[in-house]
Amino acid sequence: MRRVHCFHYIILLALAFATPALADEATKDAPLAVDAPAKVVESPKPEVPEPSISDMDIADIRAAAETGDPKAQYYLGLAYHNGKETFKSDVEAARWWRNSAEQGYADAEFILGVMYDTGTGVSSNASKAVEWWKKAAEQGVAKAQYNLGLSYASGKGTKQNDAQAVEWYRKAAEQGVAAAQCNLAAAYFSGTGIEKDFAEAFTWFSKAAKQDNVQAQYSLGVIYEHGTGTSKNLGEAAKWYTKAAEHGHAQAQYIMGLWYDSGTGVELNHGEALKWYRKAAEQGVAGAEYNLATMYADGVEVKRNHAEALKWYRKAAEQNDVNALYNLGVIYERGIGVEKDEGKAIEWYTKAVEQGSARAEYNLATMYYNGTGVKRDVVLAYAYLNLAVAKGYKEASVMRDTIEKSMTKEEIVEAQYLSREGHFPRVWSVQMF
Repeated sequence: MRRVHCFHYIILLALAFATPALADEATKDAPLAVDAPAKVVESPKPEVPEPSISDMDIADIRAAAETGDPKAQYYLGLAYHNGKETFKSDVEAARWWRNSAEQGYADAEFILGVMYDTGTGVSSNASKAVEWWKKAAEQGVAKAQYNLGLSYASGKGTKQNDAQAVEWYRKAAEQGVAAAQCNLAAAYFSGTGIEKDFAEAFTWFSKAAKQDNVQAQYSLGVIYEHGTGTSKNLGEAAKWYTKAAEHGHAQAQYIMGLWYDSGTGVELNHGEALKWYRKAAEQGVAGAEYNLATMYADGVEVKRNHAEALKWYRKAAEQNDVNALYNLGVIYERGIGVEKDEGKAIEWYTKAVEQGSARAEYNLATMYYNGTGVKRDVVLAYAYLNLAVAKGYKEASVMRDTIEKSMTKEEIVEAQYLSREGHFPRVWSVQMF
């Protein structure tokens, strides 16, 4: 059975940090984690912009730079970095940017900070990066303000300070930097470095989302779904989840799969569900892998294909998805698309039990009781049934009461001890990876 409800993505929005931006290319935000603290993540290095030289050729720029003109020094640095009209050399680029920055040229201060942060053309030095970003930020360079916010938030190159991070995010956000708007919104949402304010979070996520910031689009989906900081509106939630999904946000893709599968916020459409499950599954979302597998197993909007179902169940099982582990047990117990193998069924059910599956506990109990694929063991059967009963599995209660009548008092005491202490046999023969 597919998961057609959204059961595990109600999130604690956290600050989404990224590697500092270099010049005009946007950084890629990290997904908002589920109940996890914010962290700095790596993203691809952006490129320095091409030098835009209109009235002067490289010789004139060099001549002006050598006489101490800071703007010319900045553009000469760009020329060296990009290898345009001169040889490519980040060392030379850094030298000319330093000359320009030391004269207070703001754009050079910003880029020199990036060079120190990334160790490009100079030795990596996070403290130097912060020093130059602060100079540029105080002159109003928006990306320097954003990067300074990241530095204070992470404690990289300076003492960690959430309040300072928020201050610099705000300055950059007010100048339209989408990533800063998103991080400022996340700070308001979580109350990190500033008093919690869902309405302000909604405002800033909206600004960032309208600039195609993917994380903000996803966050707006969450906010509209749950009515946090604005009125609950599943249609709006679906709109923003879809935008994020179309930009490659894996969790948003999974959610849209769930919603099309259940008709939540959108018209029921299993074909669309299949499309979004596949996209999310290809990015490694376990729930999507599981649901894609069930669609192949059931032949929903796709030709039934047990081999594909098995493939995707295994991928989900590698992430300890309890439903996938359980279904693999069923597949091998019944021989669905594979050779029947009760021993493997026992192995997969055991792994599902380790993840808390009551159905797997019940199925293991029946196999141990009947001696199916394993030596008959009434005590183990009773112990597994105890676990399933504790989880509210009604069939287990009926079976336990039935087999208890044929057990000795000593067997019952032993079984109760096993279920209480968790002393069950472990199975290692299944190769997960």
